[in-house]
Amino acid sequence: MFQVFKNTNIDFIGKRYLFFAVSGVLVALGLLALVRISQGKANLGIDFAGGAAIQLRFEQPIQIEEARAALEEGGVKGAELQEVVAENKLLVRLKQDIVQKNVVEQVQEALNKKFSGNQFTVESSTEIGPTIGEKLRKDALLAVTISIIGIIIYIAFRFEFRFGIAATLATFHDVLVVLGILFLLNKEITLLIVTALLTIAGYSLSDTVVVFDRIRENLRLQKRESFQQIVNRSINEVLSRTFITGVTTFLVLLAIFFFGGEVIRDFALAMLFGLIVGTYSSWFIASPLLLLWEKRAKVLKRASTQS
Repeated sequence: MFQVFKNTNIDFIGKRYLFFAVSGVLVALGLLALVRISQGKANLGIDFAGGAAIQLRFEQPIQIEEARAALEEGGVKGAELQEVVAENKLLVRLKQDIVQKNVVEQVQEALNKKFSGNQFTVESSTEIGPTIGEKLRKDALLAVTISIIGIIIYIAFRFEFRFGIAATLATFHDVLVVLGILFLLNKEITLLIVTALLTIAGYSLSDTVVVFDRIRENLRLQKRESFQQIVNRSINEVLSRTFITGVTTFLVLLAIFFFGGEVIRDFALAMLFGLIVGTYSSWFIASPLLLLWEKRAKVLKRASTQS
């Protein structure tokens, strides 16, 4: 196999407390975002906050700024617009606090005045009430929680309980960090972002399992080395594989971000952050957590023996 790094001897574990401190700040931001989202006070999309979404198809291409100005002039203020250029489609999204009665007719009337020579049809219109939005918000949080519990069971079954705890904490760390970054950037939290977070959890878990698999293998082969040395050795041995996987995935996500269109751009951005954070946590968070668990187990075993 192609190797970018050969015979590396990087001390990933030696600076663990520095990385724990950095991650602690990022996780705190993620927890703040989680609280604000559960309270409905973050930048929530209509999936969670309620509102209306109207999809229009025009016969000819339009300028999104002209459409925004037309809606403002027609009294439809605060609308979020997304354009599907290749299909001449326009998605108009209005949050619950700005939705008015007969909003579809109001949007049609405003656009007809501006684009009288460019006929359009309403392909779909959806309205989500605040009660449904709140339920979707709770269901999304429940989905993330269930997925993390599933990770514990899977890793504990495949490896050992200590591996499961370390992998779960690292995965939870990745989801919270990405959520915190999106919250800080004031990105709209939608069902698509939740999908990205669950995908990030899966990618992070897969990346961590590669490292843990090598640690388990070296624990059987390297009897004379300390646990810390084995962990460092294992990370260095899979460094090229992790790096190559990360870079190739990053290039794909970068292409989606720039060329995938407006609708999927935030998803791609969340995945880009998740890829970076997931690779970082596999090296600097998951494995050091496993080491701390091992040291704690030895201390408890020694204490029970002495008593």
